[in-house]
Amino acid sequence: MKNFKRLLLATMMLIGITVWAENNQDVKVGADQTSKYMKLLKGKRVAFVGNQTSVMTDEKNTHLVDYLVAQKINLVKVFAPEHGFRDMAAAGAKITDGTDPVTGVPVVSLYGKNYKPTEEMLKDVDIIIYDIQDVGCRFYTYISTMTYVMEAAAELGKKVIVLDRPNPNGHYIDGNILDMEYKSFVGMHPVPIVYGMTAGEYAQMVNGEGWMKDGVKCDLTVIPCKGYNRSESYSLPVPPSPNLATDASVAWYPSICYFEGTPLSEGRGTVAPFEMFGSPNLPVTGFKFTPKSSKNKGVECNGVDLRGKKAPNFIDLKYVVWAYENYDPQEKFILGANLKKPFFDLLCGGPTIRKQILSGMSAEEIRATWKEGLDNFKKIRAKYLIYPDVE
Repeated sequence: MKNFKRLLLATMMLIGITVWAENNQDVKVGADQTSKYMKLLKGKRVAFVGNQTSVMTDEKNTHLVDYLVAQKINLVKVFAPEHGFRDMAAAGAKITDGTDPVTGVPVVSLYGKNYKPTEEMLKDVDIIIYDIQDVGCRFYTYISTMTYVMEAAAELGKKVIVLDRPNPNGHYIDGNILDMEYKSFVGMHPVPIVYGMTAGEYAQMVNGEGWMKDGVKCDLTVIPCKGYNRSESYSLPVPPSPNLATDASVAWYPSICYFEGTPLSEGRGTVAPFEMFGSPNLPVTGFKFTPKSSKNKGVECNGVDLRGKKAPNFIDLKYVVWAYENYDPQEKFILGANLKKPFFDLLCGGPTIRKQILSGMSAEEIRATWKEGLDNFKKIRAKYLIYPDVE
């Protein structure tokens, strides 16, 4: 199974390299700007936060950890986020400590017992490099890991370098602002679902707005991309997580991820995760699929096929609203509905969207309630942009 996973990842990476060569040839990510950060690492004890996406845009897609080790940088450990370091684990699977089989560097999990590096983990570290490809959504957990790393570094006097990467969903801003009473690992800050910022810009905002514990400020350096324009599409050279392996899945993710808080399959265990959804509790639609894993495993589902449809440049709640209206029984639509904070509410950043859907509001009516919050957020966001904004 492990060899199969590596073969699958290698195949997806090859596909990604082809896409990058065609569409992203003018973009150089932060990791490529070696003259700007290598001098900061000389003579320092370095920790690295990254995964399979932490590659340079050279002909071999060289992993940055391999490059740093080859350059004799004193890399003392790697911190692994959700899905692990080199091998991608399933969503929610706990990541264990281990050793990188390629370089022999110790790997420490930040998605298991600890989400935040402890003082013990950082006692032998001077500088932390963060380099992970994100997809620009509040509930995608890499920005939560980045925040906890920055917070721990600030508390212990360590420096953080964020090597920036383009945001494939950076061309728009949409969604409700998170209610801080519902702060969780799938939403830590008062931002919309799609915030239109790179990880580097987001790190500057978290630091500048005092959003970390006790308002601590991190010694932060961001190494920007070259040639990045958020108005232009960007194809990811490496899948950022197991179920976001295509441009289409990344584009649909902001609108379809809500189904993770319901009994519906969001396409996990199929050939096209986040490009379809369904359930045996939905009426016959003319499209059926049977997930091989995750929710509704082995059960034929009636649903909607999004493949071939153009993903919207906004969060389209019509699919969630339609699914609720047609789900039988409706009272079972929200997983853990009897809990004080069901996972659906955590994904939504509060109970409001759930209550709006249950009250019969349309997707358009719900989106209209976001305007004031979005307008206020855009004023905050503008202070931290590195790249020109979308016109």
